[in-house]
Amino acid sequence: MEEVSRIERVRHEAELQPSLAERLEQRVRRRREPARRSPGGMLGLEKAAELVVVHVDAELAEEAAHLARVLDLLDDPGLEEARDVNVAKAVGDTRDKLAPDRGEAGRVPCFEQIGLGRPLHERVAPVEQDRVEHRGYATGALTRRILWALLALAPVTIAVNYVFHANETLMFVLACAALVPLAWLIGEATEHAAEHTGPGIGGFLNASFGNAPELIIALLAVNSGLPQVVKGSLAGSVISNLLLVFGVAQVVGPDGARIDRRSLLTQLGLCAIAIVALLPVIVLGYTGSPDRHVAVIASIPVAVVLLALYLTVTSRNLRQHRAAERDEAAAGAWSLRRSLAALAVATALTAIVSEILVHSLDAFAHAVGASEFFIAAVIVAIVGNAAEHGGAIVIAHAGKMKLASEIAISSSAQVALLVTPAVMLLSLFFTHQLALTFRWEEAAAMAGAVIVTILMVRDGHSRKREGAMLLLAYAGVVAGFLLAGDR
Repeated sequence: MEEVSRIERVRHEAELQPSLAERLEQRVRRRREPARRSPGGMLGLEKAAELVVVHVDAELAEEAAHLARVLDLLDDPGLEEARDVNVAKAVGDTRDKLAPDRGEAGRVPCFEQIGLGRPLHERVAPVEQDRVEHRGYATGALTRRILWALLALAPVTIAVNYVFHANETLMFVLACAALVPLAWLIGEATEHAAEHTGPGIGGFLNASFGNAPELIIALLAVNSGLPQVVKGSLAGSVISNLLLVFGVAQVVGPDGARIDRRSLLTQLGLCAIAIVALLPVIVLGYTGSPDRHVAVIASIPVAVVLLALYLTVTSRNLRQHRAAERDEAAAGAWSLRRSLAALAVATALTAIVSEILVHSLDAFAHAVGASEFFIAAVIVAIVGNAAEHGGAIVIAHAGKMKLASEIAISSSAQVALLVTPAVMLLSLFFTHQLALTFRWEEAAAMAGAVIVTILMVRDGHSRKREGAMLLLAYAGVVAGFLLAGDR
């Protein structure tokens, strides 16, 4: 929301006090609102918004009751989209009550626009769209309730594995299901913790811990000597975010909605840089054993460069937010202690469930007749990103395509620039070390996904037919991975 310093275009009626506009204007103050902690914010592609807060005392509220109702809604600590819908309701309610005989004593002043920086019709959702907006938020609320209930799967999975020693195929399915709500809880806890840390550090927490499930799964697979599973899940994460998640988001979202072309192309450019940087190591993997020591040594400088690029972009973003004023936590936010406790518990449970998943992967692959590579690149990749996948689709269904596209595409950039090099460097402390010698099928699929997505976002609009094309492309990649088999 843009910064404003006055109330614009207030029209006075003769029967009212002439000082009403000045008295309203004196009660306007400003404060900083943390930038939305989506992955794009972590890459420095979002800026903190200005929130206008208006306090109206009882005397003034009595004189301008309906106008005060509209202004007070701007102080609602909820999401900006929810505030927009509520303001639209109040504006519609006020306009209905401003009858043609506005000159009647006791009527509030007729206003056409409140100072919001942009015209009201551009910023506020029309009243007739209220039903569509509320359907999106109702879907989000229902999803949250379901995810809270599904958290019980984690202790159930652990008990079934260690107490009843169930079949490994069943354990793989249970572990996949249990990781979905755990990934969501990690994201939820970091969001609430960020309410107490400010926008810059909050974005860093969200980006770092939001990838915890992928990182834990990858490190456990490294420890178990499954490099093919590790590289398959990392490549699959990049591909599924670009083709599957962004594709579904466009299909369920509004047709022709605007998206942030510059931001998305920047993130896709970062993905392209990562793929190009990996090419020498990929070629080296085809001149001998892909896991030999020389390949590991050659992977170290590549991982350092990618991680340095990510940290450079991140530090720039933190510097931009360092001077920002930190507000009090929003109403309903968890305390910092509760947020960190939930984060610790969710991360610990994720580690245990991920170990079950990794150890049962081979049995599940044999049971369904698929290769470990296919299971890792498709199923494990989707499970590790389940929270971000679901969040982007729900947000797109609510009509917020800019945010949905940011989540989907910038998640790929995070996997390429943060998770992949971090796993490689951390593997140096394990018995089995990871070389970034991706298969040519993985490299070609990642490069193709980046190119196709660039073509889809270059016009700055989201279209359903383009989403369908991305889904077809992902289906082709899945079929190719199925036929590729293990290396």
